[in-house]
Amino acid sequence: MKEDAAELYRQREKRVNDAIALRVPDRVPIEVLFGFFPAKYSGMTVEEVMYDPEKLLQAQMKTLLEFQLDMEQNPYGIRFLGPILEVLDFKQLKWPGHGVPANLTYQFVEGEYMKADEYDHFLLDPSDFMMRKYWPRICGSLKGFEKLAPIHSIITYYMGIPFGFAPFSLPEVIEALDTIKKAGQESMRIATYSRAFTEKAKEAGFPMQFGAFTQAPFDTLGDFFRGTKGIMLDMYRRPDKLIKACEKLLPFMFEIAVNATKVSGNPRVFIPIHKGIDGFMSMEQFKKFYWPTLRELMVALINEGLNPCPLWEGDCTSRLEIIKDIPQGKACYAFEATDMVKAKEILGDTVCIRGNVPLSILVTGTTESVRAYCKKLIDTVGKGGGYIMDASTGLDDAKPENVKAMFEFTREYGVY
Repeated sequence: MKEDAAELYRQREKRVNDAIALRVPDRVPIEVLFGFFPAKYSGMTVEEVMYDPEKLLQAQMKTLLEFQLDMEQNPYGIRFLGPILEVLDFKQLKWPGHGVPANLTYQFVEGEYMKADEYDHFLLDPSDFMMRKYWPRICGSLKGFEKLAPIHSIITYYMGIPFGFAPFSLPEVIEALDTIKKAGQESMRIATYSRAFTEKAKEAGFPMQFGAFTQAPFDTLGDFFRGTKGIMLDMYRRPDKLIKACEKLLPFMFEIAVNATKVSGNPRVFIPIHKGIDGFMSMEQFKKFYWPTLRELMVALINEGLNPCPLWEGDCTSRLEIIKDIPQGKACYAFEATDMVKAKEILGDTVCIRGNVPLSILVTGTTESVRAYCKKLIDTVGKGGGYIMDASTGLDDAKPENVKAMFEFTREYGVY
């Protein structure tokens, strides 16, 4: 790394770390979740960068160098997905060429991938449930795993061996195992490009925003297993099993984050918050079902020396007093539609606050309206430090001139 780039890297790390620690940095840091904005800004389609890692690299570096973020988000684990999704015949997403047009971002396909009467199987042995039930439902190419005997059946002394492995000889299972091998090769390709991008960005003076990703246990269960309808019913019909399932997922969510940060060397952990917002559940339900395991996850990460960085999607203004209950100066809360002034009043002495220039302004507004909104955020939420400028969510279709206005104004006006 060149000396000037190394100094820029150090300055950017310090700027963001100061904000997270509730110290006053030299100026307001600015970061964004670009989404597929770099592809469109570079004249490419979403489909192109989902299938061509070199084009993704070209688009991302062009955008990074022109907009000069304080920290970048590595795009490979969330953008270069086309080949591995095809190998798996993945059912939980529609993506360009597979259900959506070439220039539209991929869309999540929610469903009841774990039935209500399968809680007991999940609670008994989550890994067995994943392999024999969940994977075959979300990956068409792994349907053969339905033929397997329970994985724990091979645990019984040496007499379990002769018969326990027999299902692995079935043609459907062999085909599924071959798919796992191909998926592993694609996964390694993603990891290789991801590491290369991190190094290339570092050489240019840009740190990565996050070193790991994890989820609130309730969201993992509601997003990917039970579905929205299913988990809403579960809060009334089987609340005890729902809580036990969240508690079962908690150590897995913790382990995923910690292991990733050990590889990346980056302590910031991204946690998207979906179903904990005001419009989904009542305050009492939030206190009972959602917050306990999320709080325990974040505190455990903090005790490991890590910085939880949840993105509270939607509006969670009514939750602010509750979510304040974590260690001081160790986390960063990004907000999409929460009242930012109230967030600063209630959380300002506890967590760094990030956000929330509305995507509606960035897509349809003028540069003047962007600057005015940024000024309001800096004057109120940015007062005294502990604030990071950002859009409300991913920038996919934002006007380039509006994105530039957000960056330029923050760098000029946001100086302390």
